[in-house]
Amino acid sequence: MTRKDIQMELKGDSQEVAVIRLLRSHKRNALNDGLVLAIRKLFDEMPTSVRAAVIEGEGEHFCAGLDLSELKERDAGQGLHHSRMWHDALDRVQFGPVPVVAALHGAVVGGGLELASACHIRVADETTFYALPEGSRGIFVGGGGAVRIPRLIGTARMTDMMLTGRVYNAQDGERIGMAQYLVPAGTASAKAFELALRIAQNAPLTNYALMHALPRIAEQPSDQGFFTEAMMAAIAQSAPEAKARVTAFLEGRAAKVQKS
Repeated sequence: MTRKDIQMELKGDSQEVAVIRLLRSHKRNALNDGLVLAIRKLFDEMPTSVRAAVIEGEGEHFCAGLDLSELKERDAGQGLHHSRMWHDALDRVQFGPVPVVAALHGAVVGGGLELASACHIRVADETTFYALPEGSRGIFVGGGGAVRIPRLIGTARMTDMMLTGRVYNAQDGERIGMAQYLVPAGTASAKAFELALRIAQNAPLTNYALMHALPRIAEQPSDQGFFTEAMMAAIAQSAPEAKARVTAFLEGRAAKVQKS
């Protein structure tokens, strides 16, 4: 399935993984409104066979941020609504139907970092670099970065990036929490797909709880978090698939955890 500037390909024996590819390599996959809306539409219309997704970028870069050539003159109200449109689209990535793995390479800059931070797992190859140049351009993050990025790396590091234009390379980015995996150049997509296939084998309700409940529990006071956790645990373990998996483990038909 290919739309303007974006493509979705279903992979796996049961088409359980959706590989979503940004196709604006001539613009370093910079995001414009059409592409942001297309991302939202893909997640709104995700086929029911899909259990996990990968987002990657065509060419030399994952995503170099906002397409400034399409930046329009807006008053405060228009700017507010424009930002909220981005929030709605990237919320569909973070709180959509399936877990999402980002395959990062080259530039992960500005809006590209906002998109990556909306994904649940980030795999970076050794060519990856991260930056938030909005401060030097007289603008501010508007796609959810002010909320999501500090949760990955902390407010102080994000402030430094925006005030000074600091660029993190792949190794330092992985060290501070930009990505959970660091792989050789050219292998991020393969690793991301491997992880997505593994995620797709999980019980759907468990994946849903990890996507939707866990981040909310993390923001709750402890007493509320404990209660939400108990409710989610009770719901997840009551699902027929969960009962079947526990039974298989108890009867020795399921693999045990092994040291990697």
